[in-house]
Amino acid sequence: MQIAYRTARGVSFQGLAEDVLTSPKTIKYLGKVDLIFTSPPFPLNRKKKYGNFQGEEYINWLKGLAPIFRKFLKPKGSIVMEVGNSWEPGRPVMSTLALKALLAFLETGKLHLCQQFIWNNPARLPSPAQWVNVERIRLKDSYTHLWWMSPTVRPKADNRQVLAEYSDSMKKLLASKKYNAGKRPSEHNIGEKSFLTNNKGAIPSNVITLSNTQASSDYLDYCRKHNLEPHPARMPIGLPNFFIKFLTDRNGLILDPFGGSNTTGASAENLSRKWLSIEPRKDYIRASKGRFKKILTRRKVKKQQPNG
Repeated sequence: MQIAYRTARGVSFQGLAEDVLTSPKTIKYLGKVDLIFTSPPFPLNRKKKYGNFQGEEYINWLKGLAPIFRKFLKPKGSIVMEVGNSWEPGRPVMSTLALKALLAFLETGKLHLCQQFIWNNPARLPSPAQWVNVERIRLKDSYTHLWWMSPTVRPKADNRQVLAEYSDSMKKLLASKKYNAGKRPSEHNIGEKSFLTNNKGAIPSNVITLSNTQASSDYLDYCRKHNLEPHPARMPIGLPNFFIKFLTDRNGLILDPFGGSNTTGASAENLSRKWLSIEPRKDYIRASKGRFKKILTRRKVKKQQPNG
């Protein structure tokens, strides 16, 4: 393992997560991480360039990381892990492997499952192609799960940091100062003033809808300019933005053990948090520098300036 690059707020390590996190170079971060936000390789039937285990090997690999991850968390820290769906080889039947791996991860790490989130990507291409496009016997798979876990049942969290804009109807309701109070079919009894308080936004649901169709960005422009292949499994930066704001404070420490294109690090940097990113592939790390092009350029210029 080695340090690939730094910014004022973060460090990118080259190496495998299990090697970097058991190295003397990372001992100083034990018990200091506020949030591990990551997307490990999914247990897909087809091998990907970025590496992915399959079957029982995947379960054993993932659960083996749980105790290591937990050691780096603060007592009220959180893990948010994206896990995609997978299908049984050659059959139009969903695999339960991801769920088994999640349960094994929770048990081995002695973690609590705080809440399940869904990332809905309406622009996702139809898959699995054989069952959706060819035989037309299944619907397209457009979402992944994000599992929020913690060593404690009350981790640090504040949904006031991720409030959504009120709908037009809610804005009109607040302006009118009138509400149709009374008993609902669900037998809930809504008080006259229950929904007339302006809380500066609506509490979001645990379904996050974000398209992933970006064709131009600093990252992609950097890849094109330097003839680098972009990481094939990038997430929109709005996803880590949401959880970093929800679960951490300014200057908190964010760790992504499967950095990829380092979307998590870029999000943390933009939100004034510190970050650590781990990625074994040198080409993906080199491409990820495009997310920090302006920052790294300024640091380089500053180093080159003569003293005095």
